[in-house]
Amino acid sequence: MTTAQPTRRMPLPFPIAFRASGALVERNFAAARSYWRTFVSGFFEPVFYLFAMGVGIGALVGDIQVDGRAIPYAVFVAPAMMATSAMNGAIYDSTANVFGKLKNSKLYESVLATPLQPAEVAAGEIAWALLRGLVYSCAFLLVAAVAGFVQSWWALLAIGVCTLIGLAFASLGMAATTFMRTWNDMDYVQLAILPMFLFSATFYPLDAYPPVLQGVVQATPLYHGVALVRALMMGELGWGLLLHVGYLLALSAFGLWATTRRITRLLMT
Repeated sequence: MTTAQPTRRMPLPFPIAFRASGALVERNFAAARSYWRTFVSGFFEPVFYLFAMGVGIGALVGDIQVDGRAIPYAVFVAPAMMATSAMNGAIYDSTANVFGKLKNSKLYESVLATPLQPAEVAAGEIAWALLRGLVYSCAFLLVAAVAGFVQSWWALLAIGVCTLIGLAFASLGMAATTFMRTWNDMDYVQLAILPMFLFSATFYPLDAYPPVLQGVVQATPLYHGVALVRALMMGELGWGLLLHVGYLLALSAFGLWATTRRITRLLMT
């Protein structure tokens, strides 16, 4: 006896495909109401680090030199924590939540009974993870502004940068999730993001690292997000920022391609 295999359907045309992915985002929003405390809790970790490191240690460190300019340590740390907020929101939702739907609840098997196809499922989940990171970033920017750690109105554009950071990490996170076999594999996620959080020029200027390590730091996705957010919050704009934007765009494109390829392979076999 042979088992029936899911048939490949033609891709939904735009904007119908976008509307279909939006339905999955709406579903996730409705489900988030039941775990809103967990959703909100992800915002507090960067805030705690901001006041513990930026204000607490900052009182001991005082001003630091960044590109020949003396700035309070809290002003230096705040943009990094905002970029980290975007990363945390996107990566946690695109890994743990997606893995649970893939392996435990088998949600996507039900979703494929609707007009949605694997590509639209990937787009919907990435969009939801991106929105979560964006919510964290907006809330963090408000806290930083009230605390006096924002030095320029250009900081409003940092919200767009955090959207790009969220897209990069959400797409990569979901692609990585498709390779996971058990919940123990989630430890690798923490193993990847913790060093980035600590060593992506978040707490120390890039020139504080040995020359050999500076290249390693500059290769991390979070470093480019931190550099962009920091420049905007401090009002220091330049053409060099386009390199950071290009890096994150390229990473996002790769993540979207990898996620779509993997999720299609998993759900259609």
